[in-house]
Amino acid sequence: MSLDGPRLAPASGGPAKSLVILLHGYGSNGDDLIGLAPYWQQILPDTAFASPNAPQECPGAPMGYQWFPITRLDPDEAYKGVSAAAPILNEFIDAELAKHELDDSNLVLVGFSQGTMMSLHTALRRAKAPAGILGFSGALAGPAHLEAEVTVKPPVMLIHGDQDPMIPVQAMFTAAGELSKLEIPVQWHVSPGVPHSIGPDGLELGGKFVATALSNS
Repeated sequence: MSLDGPRLAPASGGPAKSLVILLHGYGSNGDDLIGLAPYWQQILPDTAFASPNAPQECPGAPMGYQWFPITRLDPDEAYKGVSAAAPILNEFIDAELAKHELDDSNLVLVGFSQGTMMSLHTALRRAKAPAGILGFSGALAGPAHLEAEVTVKPPVMLIHGDQDPMIPVQAMFTAAGELSKLEIPVQWHVSPGVPHSIGPDGLELGGKFVATALSNS
């Protein structure tokens, strides 16, 4: 099985010099998160965007997909889920990089919610470090396993609304603390009044983080 989803070519019209892969949340799809790309294309004119649909159809969500089933917000269950889904995501990442003749240093993974769990899990275990990881409204799955499994330490930006009823903002602070313990460079931002979504401040800060990460690669 291979992943597929919407893509956007660089706004410049030339070949891609960098790649942003957008990983949607539980019950959503690639068409949803590719909507971030137009906001960022002005500052990322040479960047290609890809937003794959997760590998499993999501029960009860027409046109929705899941990276793994969620029965409860349990770190161990989430760890099993991200571990099972990581190989197919890595295959997609490798294929997209090869298509554009790029490597991980030209890549940023961006996730929302369950997609943030996937971004953090997968990117921190790649053979070569991506330019950065941006996570909205997510969490770190199975933090107890990270020290033994981490292979690279790219810069990370975590953004979370303080009114999130799905994944409490504390999950962001917990993730940031665990990453910092392992000397993974992490920034974070709380979006005031924002629920389980991306606010205008997060959209702007996230875009600047991606642009900076890619310019430093």
